[in-house]
Amino acid sequence: MSAVELDGSAGGGQLLRTALTLSCLTDRPFEMTGVRADRPKPGLRPQHCACVEAVAALTDAAVDGDVVGSETLSFAPTRSPSGDVAVDAETAGSVTLVFDTVVPLAVGIDEPVGVTASGGTDVKWAPTLDYLRRVKLPLLARHGLAADVTLDRRGFYPVGGGRATLRVAPSALRPLAVDERGPLVATAHAVAAADLADADVCERSLARVRERLSLPVAETSTDDSAEPSARSRRSFAEGTATYAETDCPGFALLVSVAGGTRAGFDAIGERGVPAEDVADEVVGAVHAWLDGPGAVDAQLADQFVVPLALAGGSVRAPRSTAHLRTNREVVEAFGYELDVRETDDGIVLSG
Repeated sequence: MSAVELDGSAGGGQLLRTALTLSCLTDRPFEMTGVRADRPKPGLRPQHCACVEAVAALTDAAVDGDVVGSETLSFAPTRSPSGDVAVDAETAGSVTLVFDTVVPLAVGIDEPVGVTASGGTDVKWAPTLDYLRRVKLPLLARHGLAADVTLDRRGFYPVGGGRATLRVAPSALRPLAVDERGPLVATAHAVAAADLADADVCERSLARVRERLSLPVAETSTDDSAEPSARSRRSFAEGTATYAETDCPGFALLVSVAGGTRAGFDAIGERGVPAEDVADEVVGAVHAWLDGPGAVDAQLADQFVVPLALAGGSVRAPRSTAHLRTNREVVEAFGYELDVRETDDGIVLSG
């Protein structure tokens, strides 16, 4: 079978991850040129190599060009995904983006597969681990996906040192139907390095969320099994505050919104930025979404391109993004269809 020819110059790592996923599911090889050519550091970065390594091991693929800096990659799977694999995204390379490549494989496996990834669990320019666990996977679970994530250790930028395991079971993904928000309630989750506990970083951010968020905030309880490396954990009316042993200081905040849909808004703390300012950034993002169109947040819409292509259905999103447009081209190159329709209430993606 001839390889699918792809141009990766007009987008980032999402194009590569989508191509890897669909190659494994269709048993079609591909060659991508110009990988991340428009980025400040073009070519593959360590986290992209980890994505390639993970699915190559699961499918015993023949690979060429899977080295840091390479702008060309050839990938040819030789069997259906199976087994378990461990990969290292190095330093603070995103663990969640490695998992993003593997999650859709649930529709094409006969037995559970597992990927343990080391690197950054909560870093900039990628969904936080809590976003994956509390927003994306629960919404996909409503439509038949069976997947869960076990956290071994948190890892923040720039050192990383985190580790988590994704397990995906064979799933019959039903058509997605995410068109209406319905009545909404929010939950707030903050996690920080144990070194920041004395500064009450989590508690201060959560108190600010409750003070300024227009939605009701549900009381939450912690799941001890979800954070085995946490030295101290506190739960109270404002949300869940977690302090974990980490290799470097760090802080992440997520506000997830649930009702007829799910949406998530997260931010990573930085040195010198007060916890209250991080909370204000997240609350501002929630309010902007509430005041605008769509049933999911724009980040989730980008990530639902592949599930929509595989299962069909429709998702109402706030707007079309560059990620969505270029990702759609990759999906169509593998023979799937994705329709994007402009409406008075955002855009409707349908597969």
